[in-house]
Amino acid sequence: MDLKAVRTFVTVAGSGQFQEAAAVLAVTQQAVSKRIAALEKELGVRLFTRTARGAVLTVDGRAFLPHAHELLLAEERATAAVGPGRRALRVDVIGPRLAPAALLRDFHEAHPEVALDVVTLFDVDSALTALRSGTVDASFRAVAVPGRPLPRGVEAARVLDEPIQLLTGPGHALAGRRSVSPGELAGHRIWMPGIVDGTEWAAYYASLAAEFGLTIDSSGANFTGAVQDAVAADSTLATLVSEQTRLVWPAGHDLRRIPLLDPTPVYPHSLLWVTANPHPALTALRTHLADRRPARPEGRTWTPDRTEPSAPVRGVFRTGSP
Repeated sequence: MDLKAVRTFVTVAGSGQFQEAAAVLAVTQQAVSKRIAALEKELGVRLFTRTARGAVLTVDGRAFLPHAHELLLAEERATAAVGPGRRALRVDVIGPRLAPAALLRDFHEAHPEVALDVVTLFDVDSALTALRSGTVDASFRAVAVPGRPLPRGVEAARVLDEPIQLLTGPGHALAGRRSVSPGELAGHRIWMPGIVDGTEWAAYYASLAAEFGLTIDSSGANFTGAVQDAVAADSTLATLVSEQTRLVWPAGHDLRRIPLLDPTPVYPHSLLWVTANPHPALTALRTHLADRRPARPEGRTWTPDRTEPSAPVRGVFRTGSP
């Protein structure tokens, strides 16, 4: 239904004059007449009776009037819902237990006035599709994937280098260590069934394995708690977890989270967004993350080098804070 015609109908009903309604709407009287005629044709009824004193609502016109008001009110609400700063900022955090969710929670605590809509998309390809279609406003991702430059109009800013840790049961050969170097994991079975081929985290761990000679087993189903149960029960099994990943296990498991040092592999979290996105809260989020970006872990760190997709896998080593 043409809402201009509906608004014209309400204006004529309120003034009782086609000419006065035309003045209010800043259109010609002929335009008012055409709009009313088109609306009457669409509804199949007469809405006004013309008299010497002006336009009088018919029985059908009186019946339609309250619904016309509701239509215009709905239009106002719909417009207000997507006005600048009114719509919730929609952000992809990969998973609710991972570091990006904590970064967004910190932003929410600092800016409680900003409405947030949090989603979890599967991989960087899904996130990029959602960003470009406007389904989400921002996404936390690791973008160092070989042969996949960001599409034009999409920007990224590094917001967190998250250390990777070793998770073992109490009987594992490395369980008593305060720290372990990545090279010392060679020969140990690292079980990570959550890795999915083609994802950015699969690319990261493939680079990590190649750099330090690790054996990462991604077979099996990744049921909640299954990895912790297996690691606790098997003295030859270990897994890798991000430092800020929230894990819960029974007290009897006595699992050990052991830092990896010299170098510390870090997972490179970035915020992705579309340059043309006008949402004001997006600017607030970017500023917040830039101002509160944690310092890089002390000592040497390692991340994959993906600047040359065709080149052999190698890492980038850095020392100290940025």
